[in-house]
Amino acid sequence: MDFSQGAAWMRGKLVPVSEAAIGVTDWGLTRSDITYDVVSVWKGAFFRLEDHLARFAASMSAMRLKPPETRGQIRDILQTIAAATGLPDLYVAMVASRGTPSVPGTRDPRQCANHFFAWCVPYVRVIREEVAARGASLYIPTEIVRIPPESVDPTVKNYHWGDFTRGLFTALDRGYDSALLLDREANVTEGPGFNVFAVSRGALVAPDTGVLEGVTRQTVLEIAAEIGLPAEVRRLPVGEFLNAQEIFTATTAGGIAPVTRVNDRRFGDGTPGRRTRELMAKFDEWRMRPEHRTPVSAPAGSPADIPAAAPEGDGLTQAPAS
Repeated sequence: MDFSQGAAWMRGKLVPVSEAAIGVTDWGLTRSDITYDVVSVWKGAFFRLEDHLARFAASMSAMRLKPPETRGQIRDILQTIAAATGLPDLYVAMVASRGTPSVPGTRDPRQCANHFFAWCVPYVRVIREEVAARGASLYIPTEIVRIPPESVDPTVKNYHWGDFTRGLFTALDRGYDSALLLDREANVTEGPGFNVFAVSRGALVAPDTGVLEGVTRQTVLEIAAEIGLPAEVRRLPVGEFLNAQEIFTATTAGGIAPVTRVNDRRFGDGTPGRRTRELMAKFDEWRMRPEHRTPVSAPAGSPADIPAAAPEGDGLTQAPAS
C-alpha cells in the first residue's frame, strides 16, 4: 500500500489516508459530536507528544467519550501511522467520535459506541510559509462573533467551525489571508486553527477568552519566560490589539507566523517584528530539544497486535492531574 500521502488507523487496520472513512450515520459526522487533537512530527520526532495526549484525554473526559483504546495503545497507533509514511514532517490527528447509535433514531448519546481513529498527512501550515515570510494579513469581521463558551467549550478541541467558516469567507473575499474573531464584548479570541498573540506595552499578551489552550500557545508562553519577556494571559480588547507593536499567530500546523496587517492597520514597517523573529528562532530551537521530542519508531509486532479493547480505568479518558 502507498502511504506517501498519509496513513490512517481505522477500525483496527492501517490504511492509506485516502481510504479512511466513517459511516454516514456516525454522530461524529451528523452532529459534530467528536473531539480530536493534532500533534506534529518534525524532523523525525513528535513534538510534545505527551502534552497532546494529555489534552486529548481531557477533551474526551469533558465530552464523556470513552473509546476502548488505552493511552499506550493510542501512542502506539500514532507511531504506527507516522512510521508507515516514512516522512520526516507530519500533521498527525487523533480522533474520538460518539459513533453510531445501536437504536436507530434515538437521541440518547449513551446508545452510541464511541470509537477512536487516527490519521496523518505531510506537514501542513495554517499560514503558508511564503505568507509567513512576508507577514500574514488578518480580517476581523464585526458581524460575526466567536461561538460563546457557554454553548461550545473552546478548550475542548472540536469541529464546530460555523463561525470560523463564515469569517474565512468574509476575509478571503476581501483579499486577506485569514480571519480573526471577537467575542460579544469585543475581546480578541482566536482564528480558524490558530491562537493569536500581541506584543503590547512591553509585554506578550495571549487572549484568555474563547480560545483553545493550544500546546504551541503554551510553548510560546514558556519560551517568553525563558527569554525574560513578560507575558500576560488575559482579556485582550480589540482596541488594544490594533494598537499593539507586533502580532503573530501560533499553531501546531506551522508554529509561529508573523502578522503584519489586521484590517487597515499595518504593524511596524510591514515586516515581522523583532520580538516575533526572536520567538520564532527560539521555537525552532525548542522543537529540536531532546526533552520535547519522541522519535518516530514503529512499535514491535504488527498493527494487528494492538488490541481493539482495553480494561476500564486505564487513564486515557480521565482528565490529567493539574
